[in-house]
Amino acid sequence: MQYLPIFVQLTGQPVLIVGGGSVALRKANTLLSAGAKLSVVAPEFAAEFITWQQQGKAELINSYFVPALLDNKLLVIAATNSDTVNAAVFKAATARNMLVNTVDDQAKCGFIFPAIIDRSPILIAISSFGTAPVLARRLREKLEALLPQHLGPLATLVGSFRNKVKAKISSFAGRRQFWEGVFNSDVVRKVQANQLDAAKQHLEQLLTAPQKHSGEVYIVGAGPGDPELLTLKALQLMQQADVVVYDNLVSAEVLTLVRRDAEQICVGKKAGAHSVTQQDTNQLLIDLALAGKKVCRLKGGDPFIFGRGGEEIQALVPHNIAFQVVPGITAAAGCAAYAGIPLTHRDHAQSVQFVTGHCQHDGSEPNWFSMSNTNQTLVIYMGLMKAAYVQQQLIKAGRSAETPVAIIENGTRREQRIVTGKLYNLAELVMQHQISSPALLVIGDVVSLQQDLHWFGLRPQAAVFSQNLTQMA
Repeated sequence: MQYLPIFVQLTGQPVLIVGGGSVALRKANTLLSAGAKLSVVAPEFAAEFITWQQQGKAELINSYFVPALLDNKLLVIAATNSDTVNAAVFKAATARNMLVNTVDDQAKCGFIFPAIIDRSPILIAISSFGTAPVLARRLREKLEALLPQHLGPLATLVGSFRNKVKAKISSFAGRRQFWEGVFNSDVVRKVQANQLDAAKQHLEQLLTAPQKHSGEVYIVGAGPGDPELLTLKALQLMQQADVVVYDNLVSAEVLTLVRRDAEQICVGKKAGAHSVTQQDTNQLLIDLALAGKKVCRLKGGDPFIFGRGGEEIQALVPHNIAFQVVPGITAAAGCAAYAGIPLTHRDHAQSVQFVTGHCQHDGSEPNWFSMSNTNQTLVIYMGLMKAAYVQQQLIKAGRSAETPVAIIENGTRREQRIVTGKLYNLAELVMQHQISSPALLVIGDVVSLQQDLHWFGLRPQAAVFSQNLTQMA
């Protein structure tokens, strides 16, 4: 370990920055956010430094660096564009046993600035010891996406209860168990919903009379397959859940992001082979939640677009089970985008219609005439088995047999495959290329743009191609 990571209390502490340009400005901004008493020496200053001086946030010294300026300072930062001046600052500071940071010169640093994730009072610092600052920044970006914004208010709330908990629970093990219960309770959910007074009241109740933890169900859209299309909230709830109940449409890559110790239950449905009925799935969610579990109901695409999320919530409501709904990128939007097919376009389609290839048990027919408008894009979910019927009915209702069509198999995933053709040979394309689920049918003039707008992987050379996704370094 080249450096010892420590957090320094800078509120009201004197810090000197040598340099008045843009680099010095970035360091100054960080130091001011930590409450430092800032002095800046330079022959000229960026405009923001002038503003800070007028606001009383910084003392500007319009001069060149001399060692005497280091008197009574806690830290010093050398941030000029002169190697000679920076070296002089480093030499003078180290002679006084002061901590010094020379920007972009690791050899002349007694301390370094890490990449910071601020969820005050939670603070996370990441450093590569100056060897790979861009990599450290990218790691920070990844962690920023994982860490919810409510962490700060939650830490502030529980921090205000520390002394109360110590007075109430004498043993360390007992206090740890209590806090584990708090972080698995509705206190977190209420803070997340910005119900801070309710969260505080609930925490008081837990301390006065510990209660059995109530369960909750998260109805979460997992998107069409690419894990990078998950929303931040989806990822956060996947990490919080005790149990994840998922469908076959949820990709293996997405499932790897589930909390490692969470129980995973597949209730996947495939055409002609339903492993779990919808009624049994509803009952499973009810039973798990009533047992006090945090349940993530993970669905491919969006839970409210052909995802039966509404039906599952209707089953939860009579049992007073708390729930949240997290939208996901529906297959139509995600797969079409990755295929280079805009669902609407001023020259080709002024509307888009999503329909399912699965009909109700009563056999009700969709309105084929409404789906046959020339200036409309039609997206059919779960339509493979009825491709021939779709083709027949649309042409019969007046849609041109020459209308471009696309079949997108495993959209947004590494194995994505696209077949394009005309409406008159839609069923033939499905059979000829042995398309399998999950697949989406896109019908409309916008499909003609696919060859020019395709961007995901190599440009196709023919109507059929396989897609390899380059792994993120």
